Amino acid sequence: MAGDIDNNLVVLNALDTARTQWYHVTAVIIAGMGFFTDAYDLFCITTVSKLLGRLYYYDPTTHAPGKLPHLANNCVSGVALVGTLSGQLVFGWLGDKLGRKKVYGLTLILMVICALSSGLSFGYDGKVVIGTLCFFRFWLGFGIGGDYPLSATIMSEYANKATRGAFIAAVFAMQGVGIIFAGLVSMIISKLFLMKYGGTPFDVDEILSTEPEADYVWRIVLMLGALPALLTYYWRMKMPETGRYTAIIEGNAKQAAINMGKVLDIEIQEEGDKLAQFKAANEYPLLSNEFFQRHGLHLIGTMSTWFLLDIAFYSQNLTQKDIFPAMGLTRKASTISALREMFETSRAMFVIALFGTFPGYWFTVFFIEKIGRFRIQLMGFFMMSVFMAIIGIKYDYLRTEDHKWTFATLYGLTFFFANFGPNSTTFVLPAELFPTRVRSTCHALSAASGKAGAMISAFGIQQYTQDGNVKKIKKAMILLAVTNMVGFCCTFLVTETKGRSLEEISGEDGRQNETQMKTSKPVSGHHDDGWE
Repeated sequence: MAGDIDNNLVVLNALDTARTQWYHVTAVIIAGMGFFTDAYDLFCITTVSKLLGRLYYYDPTTHAPGKLPHLANNCVSGVALVGTLSGQLVFGWLGDKLGRKKVYGLTLILMVICALSSGLSFGYDGKVVIGTLCFFRFWLGFGIGGDYPLSATIMSEYANKATRGAFIAAVFAMQGVGIIFAGLVSMIISKLFLMKYGGTPFDVDEILSTEPEADYVWRIVLMLGALPALLTYYWRMKMPETGRYTAIIEGNAKQAAINMGKVLDIEIQEEGDKLAQFKAANEYPLLSNEFFQRHGLHLIGTMSTWFLLDIAFYSQNLTQKDIFPAMGLTRKASTISALREMFETSRAMFVIALFGTFPGYWFTVFFIEKIGRFRIQLMGFFMMSVFMAIIGIKYDYLRTEDHKWTFATLYGLTFFFANFGPNSTTFVLPAELFPTRVRSTCHALSAASGKAGAMISAFGIQQYTQDGNVKKIKKAMILLAVTNMVGFCCTFLVTETKGRSLEEISGEDGRQNETQMKTSKPVSGHHDDGWE
């Protein structure tokens, strides 16, 4: 601790050693509600995409259920990911240039407007409606993208070093709650509309033309995504700028002390003399030899692992509506009405999220400060690879009626270890490894790499398995298993961060030699940090 006080600013040490207080919890809730909204908006499209096909591509001459064409389906599912990638890069850069708080509210405003507009998508025929929907979902994704680097950076800079990882992971864990609500809300809305005005269910044999109310259902589901963002906006604007940004980037230690004194019960002394020296030692830009010598391998590690993780993670999420019938959780579209199909798809998504996805997030929250980020990420990648390989190799066996629950269990375990693994830790690590001056930008680069992987999933793997061909699904699952093992190997490019201050990790406190050693030898760095 003496070394920290000698090398670091008093305001930063005060934040690192502050006891956990109510405002820490408040910050988790405020930032987490953004991620709740993000997840709801991104994943609710899974529950309504088949309904869109039956509404706008229904052929009354054949009476066969309508289906979105491959290209339209990929665009509806994947265009928000393109917007998210773009928003991550733009807002991540702005977060470092203008301040975290100044741009934090813009992301919510954009999400509110575009969630409402998505539900109001208009057009004279189905193609125009789908095109309008894709336009608004791109900009919805753009706002969602900004939440990734800003929420992670703000939470990391508010938290103390003893619980920082748990708090950042808790913010991200709200994504699991958002996925659950995406399934739950879709299930409730579709069930309500399944009932006629007297409460009598629709005859499941009726064709789509007898369900004109279905056009309201998907619009309501999408528009409800604006509500949590709208409710969070006021509290997000009340948050002060982080003490680290105010002190290190703006060079105003006095204002940093005032800001943090308002929300945390700590005494912070002004330290103007030492601040200039501290700033001068950390003014190197992102595109510089010094940055790449200090943090180059870390950035490659965070970008590559998030990229590889999202190829697998989004391949599961975006194609789960096609795997559900194999599990016996939904029936064939030709035997049920459009709203009944949406209800069953939503119910299946809710069950998988509740028992597979959701627990994994909170296991990470509870164990990240005990096990560490590095080990959790290695374990998650490895277990995902094992379960996906089993599904791929034994797919014919598992999809039979007698083994449907074994299939469901294996499928759910891949989500559990994604979230009690790299889906959480790839979000946490970029918020801790890099200097304050470029922290938001580096997190944005890492997150954008992840969305690039998600786009490969949406426009590549989903396209490949769109027809439900068993051989193609088996090959895709085995490919995803290999992808996860590559992610396992790339994890060795990052280092453990638990128990250390952000300035010690990044070398901002002057410990350049130690930082470079841990960059080049990450495994030995873990043991030096008190793992054993």
